[in-house]
Amino acid sequence: MRVPRPGRRALRLLLVAVAVAGVALALEQVGLPSPHLFAGLLVGLAYAFLVKDELRTPTWLSTAAQAVIGVVMGVLVQPDTLATVAGYWLPITLITLATLLLTVLAGVLLARFAPVDRTTATFGMIAGGAAGIVAVSNELGADGRLVAVLQYLRVLLIVVLMPLAVVVLFDGSGEQGALAAGGSTPWPLSTLAVAAVAAVGALLGRLAHLPAPSLLGPLILTAVVAGFDVPLLEGVPGPITAAAFAVIGAQVGLRFTPDTLRTLRKVLPAGLALIVGLIVVSGGLGVLLSELTGLSPLDGYLATTPGGIFVVLAVATGSGADGTVVLAVQVLRMLVMLLAGPPLARLLRNR
Repeated sequence: MRVPRPGRRALRLLLVAVAVAGVALALEQVGLPSPHLFAGLLVGLAYAFLVKDELRTPTWLSTAAQAVIGVVMGVLVQPDTLATVAGYWLPITLITLATLLLTVLAGVLLARFAPVDRTTATFGMIAGGAAGIVAVSNELGADGRLVAVLQYLRVLLIVVLMPLAVVVLFDGSGEQGALAAGGSTPWPLSTLAVAAVAAVGALLGRLAHLPAPSLLGPLILTAVVAGFDVPLLEGVPGPITAAAFAVIGAQVGLRFTPDTLRTLRKVLPAGLALIVGLIVVSGGLGVLLSELTGLSPLDGYLATTPGGIFVVLAVATGSGADGTVVLAVQVLRMLVMLLAGPPLARLLRNR
């Protein structure tokens, strides 16, 4: 496969970016979750199969996208959210660890019944922080293409099944309410703050020898800064978040090959069955959480839904659930999954 010359490469990257923006707009109108990541994935996939020249996103751009996603996830770690977890720390911790063990077991089973290595299978099954997992999967030795498909297949199933479950099983409305707006900080100042925290966090992550430093460094630094209620980091401007998700999606899509699709066809049946099983068992853990804490079954179910955190929060708002508790459990699981991912990858590779 040929590699285009620098000038032609820049032009093609620009055309890919324009195509991603158009597809993302269409997907956003349909209501698809993470439309910009899906758009990048679809456009990158189309380019990989229609054009003979090999095209890769620049390394610095991928690093910047990971850092921004780290900030986006770190913003969710607010003091009030963590204080809510403290009130139910033991049952929430046990349920979170049980979810982690279930995802590892699902990954091991997928590797047993499908032609995929154990590291890729486990990363594909990890429930929480899908964008972050996809962003660092290649870096940690997994096949990011298969990981992305499995992760967002789960998110899609959750988006489709969750409102139905809320209505049928918990007598909720199943409607999505409006989430609180980002912050009152002017977007230029907020953009500068995000860029600074992302850059410093990525640098500190490397100095501290963190695994996946471009993601985890900014995430941890943002969580620490959020503890001091810095108004500049009340939220990440939408265009920056959209661009970061689109870069990660395109990076994954451009790496697809016909061999990857053939492998994917063999992986999907077992992967789909395990994802459905994971969603059902997580619902059971939600009922258990409600019994242990005195929360309503609806709160427990939404808190333990394995992925799609922003859609879960929207449904919680529309259904009258306790959004603070739901957010607290979802954020804690996201942090555990992202922090446990790198050690898991090393362990699986060594075995």
